[in-house]
Amino acid sequence: MSSYSISDIKSILERTTFEDINHVINDFRIDERVGVKKLIAQYEKKLQSYYDEINRIEDMKVYERKYYEQYNYICGIDEVGRGPLAGPVVSGAVVLKKDVNILYLNDSKKLSEKKREELYDEIIDKAECYSVGVASVSTIDEINILQSTYESMRNAISGLDVTPEVLLVDAVTIPGVEMPQEGIVKGDAKSVSIAAASIIAKVTRDRMMEEYDKIYPEYGFKRNKGYGTEEHVKALKEFGPCPIHRISFIRNLVD
Repeated sequence: MSSYSISDIKSILERTTFEDINHVINDFRIDERVGVKKLIAQYEKKLQSYYDEINRIEDMKVYERKYYEQYNYICGIDEVGRGPLAGPVVSGAVVLKKDVNILYLNDSKKLSEKKREELYDEIIDKAECYSVGVASVSTIDEINILQSTYESMRNAISGLDVTPEVLLVDAVTIPGVEMPQEGIVKGDAKSVSIAAASIIAKVTRDRMMEEYDKIYPEYGFKRNKGYGTEEHVKALKEFGPCPIHRISFIRNLVD
């Protein structure tokens, strides 16, 4: 193995999948060069992190495993956008395939934008089906944010290509649905299905707010996504509300 330069070995390790990398590491373990030993130690650490992630995701399947004993279609539900001053509330509904593995699923707020975008594509590719439900600003002002959240969740469920047999919901119990459901506090960090729904909802709403930013650039929606940042509140006081502001949320700011 000493016929390989350290650069060659690094290149080989970089091209090797985590599933196969342990065999490659073993091939180079007898190399006594300091640079190779450092490379091996570095990739052993990465490999351990990979195994840790597999175990974390397995732990996040505890609710799914419980219901798979009785059901085939388990749907995770989560919403994004209850707190902003502007824009809709958006819910995601995701039915994952029973044997699917998607690493790094988590509460969407704990993920970088880049990782959310990557996972969004992977979820869409690997899910049995998914759907998004939206409750508009006018609905929020008319029936309040909690009822609008429920409405967006029901809309997401009704848009699925299959009828879910049980719902796993982040924190709440959705009124007006017939199938069994379980509300799980901090479910987007405890259930792979809810985490997937959280990411679908978050990426969808963020993209919507970025489009609104092109129409109403003075409020900085691309940066603040409608939340009440200092920049946003300042613009709101200077320019007044635009059509996507929640009047019921901003009365004390613009009166």
